[in-house]
Amino acid sequence: MDMTYLTPDQLRTLFSSAMSDMYRSEVPQYQTLLDLVDEVNQTVLADNPALKQALEERGELQRLSLERHGAIRVGRADELAMLRRLFAVMGMYPVGYYDLSSAGVPVHSTAFRPVDEAALQQNPFRIFTSLLRLELIQDQTLREQASQILQQRDIFTPALKQLVELAEQQGGLNAAQGQALITEALETFRWHDTATVDAATYQALLQQHRLIADVVCFRGPHINHLTPRTLDIDAVQLRMPDYDITPKAVIEGPPRQHCPVLLRQTSFKALQEAVRFTDGSTGQHTARFGEIEQRGMALTLKGREIYDRLLNNALTHLAGEQNNASYQQQLSQAFETFPDHEDTLRTQKLAYFRYRLSDKGREAAPLSSLPILEQLIDDGLVLAEPIIYEDFLPVSAAGIFQSNLGDEDKALQAGQGNQDAFEDALGTAVLDPFQRYADLEQESLNRTLKQLTASDFA
Repeated sequence: MDMTYLTPDQLRTLFSSAMSDMYRSEVPQYQTLLDLVDEVNQTVLADNPALKQALEERGELQRLSLERHGAIRVGRADELAMLRRLFAVMGMYPVGYYDLSSAGVPVHSTAFRPVDEAALQQNPFRIFTSLLRLELIQDQTLREQASQILQQRDIFTPALKQLVELAEQQGGLNAAQGQALITEALETFRWHDTATVDAATYQALLQQHRLIADVVCFRGPHINHLTPRTLDIDAVQLRMPDYDITPKAVIEGPPRQHCPVLLRQTSFKALQEAVRFTDGSTGQHTARFGEIEQRGMALTLKGREIYDRLLNNALTHLAGEQNNASYQQQLSQAFETFPDHEDTLRTQKLAYFRYRLSDKGREAAPLSSLPILEQLIDDGLVLAEPIIYEDFLPVSAAGIFQSNLGDEDKALQAGQGNQDAFEDALGTAVLDPFQRYADLEQESLNRTLKQLTASDFA
């Protein structure tokens, strides 16, 4: 037997590629979306050589076409725990806790993703994973019925569970085992057009919330979107109708800025897909859609508090606004006080930065003594580059969910977050995203300063 194991990065790349192939075959409009995003990205790079050079120097250009995240929703604690084990084999770990119930969406979530710098550079694929909160179903009889339905299914093939256990036991999988893992995992994420309930049960759960019906009434969680990364989400939003794609009304997240921060998202409307119920009747189900993201720099806790305050103030005045141009204009006005210059964001400790030696710094090493960091930057010996935000925004996620589950759908009464319960279901604590960025920043600074004083570096 081949005892040469694939790395978690290799497995993650195989998985993300296979997921993309599957989703393109299931949702042909997704390929159209990829073509549009690629066209916009190439135009941006051609028109902005400085940006292209910066992306190349940061090692981000080659991963741009790999930049995708997916999203799934599961109904039981043990399903979430098994996903944790599966994703760990691929080098993906739970980062952050997201309470979407605060926006009336009956789930709480985490993002499974790589966490160290080398893994992120190889392939930053993420899966935003939500667990249904049955306790938010107000009708007790219906809540119990939903629980019973979920208990009757197994969303993982026996072979997948065996392969995950094997990977845990032997510390990895060889090429054949790894490919088998990917093949079996796709069965969990594949679309099935046959429901596990009759039409009446589906309609009853649908009346509670469309997302509840989506999670409970099918034999698997089916990936509900994959998301390419664009360098200009405004251009994509504007051009989607030219490709016969209907965009959601407004772009979620911060406004357009000279120094993009956090995450901006938009999507096309969810598909109406034919389904068959156990009583022999047929109907339509709305679940899967196409999403696009534009990622900016990660904000510190201080920066995020300012962002959240400005956004919350803006949203009180933007409620119901369906014209994206007007929405973005008002949002930009609300964010006029937010710094939009890299040096300001860095020196005020509003965003995280990665440090590295410049060519001049390499030539100058070793230094007998180290000036303060700002002097090293001013002298051109050290470069400070923003760290890309790898996570999600709960308000934006809820906005995407609601707009694609149907504009007529009513949010449930807002619930309270319960991170302890989520982590109990998960089987581990989620990682703190702010700590991860702080660690990346400090590691890069330590490495850079060590290089500047190392006699064997020059």
